Amino acid sequence: MKSEKMKFGISYIDTGSPLHALNGITKFLLFIAWITVVLTTFDLRLIGSLLVVGLVLLKITKVPLSVYRPLLIGTGTVLLMNALFMYLLAPQQGSQYLNAAHVLLELPGHYSLTQETLFYLVTVTLKYFSMFPIALVFVFTTHPTEFAASLNRLGVPYKIAYAVSLTLRYLPEVKKDFVNIMHSQQARGVDLSANTPFFTRIKNVSKVLGPLIFSSLDRAEDISNAMTLRGFGRQKTRTWYSLKPMTKTDYVWLTTLTIIVLLALTKRILQTELFWYPFG
Repeated sequence: MKSEKMKFGISYIDTGSPLHALNGITKFLLFIAWITVVLTTFDLRLIGSLLVVGLVLLKITKVPLSVYRPLLIGTGTVLLMNALFMYLLAPQQGSQYLNAAHVLLELPGHYSLTQETLFYLVTVTLKYFSMFPIALVFVFTTHPTEFAASLNRLGVPYKIAYAVSLTLRYLPEVKKDFVNIMHSQQARGVDLSANTPFFTRIKNVSKVLGPLIFSSLDRAEDISNAMTLRGFGRQKTRTWYSLKPMTKTDYVWLTTLTIIVLLALTKRILQTELFWYPFG
């Protein structure tokens, strides 16, 4: 069976974009601020704006679309499945939250699809998806060692900072293992293509994820042993070769992020309704 090459990636890619020039701490706080704003709102207007801005920032990184297109498609597919299961488990939840019920599609029992439930599912799905582009921006533009050095400079213990660095460096290795295991399973006749029925494909994917988990555990043990043999953690401090200073641009970004988060929190506290619903 002919296997398809996996051309996507999730690791630091130096394209020389303006976002690459920012300090790792600035990009990390951008990611945290983004998540904070998203988690405090169910306003589809704000969520949609964040999604558009996130995709624009992803474009500014100059990372080719072919690198992260499968990741966007995969994430979107998972979120659509999540929305489907939410509907199956609580088909009237949207109507309960929005205190209205305008039936769009008559179905047996409590499964009649209402306009409010559809709006609720769209809002929640876009809410989760809006966090994904900024996560890719952070990973693509942040060098692991430079980010760890910045964290240590802010007072984070270097052991924790180095663990973060290892995590970022480990992502591409996970991708390589996934590709190798997938190709091995395809050689054994496991079909993961779109020609396979949906539930059969899910079952076949589990045959890839299982070995991937065990290989990740084995690799983690090897890394731990290697660090122990090199004396990692014996000293209270360490020096960093890659240490990037904060610039005026970084402080402008941090000031802007602080204002945006404060405004988002104020909006959440003052608003009377959890959801923004224009059809009420």
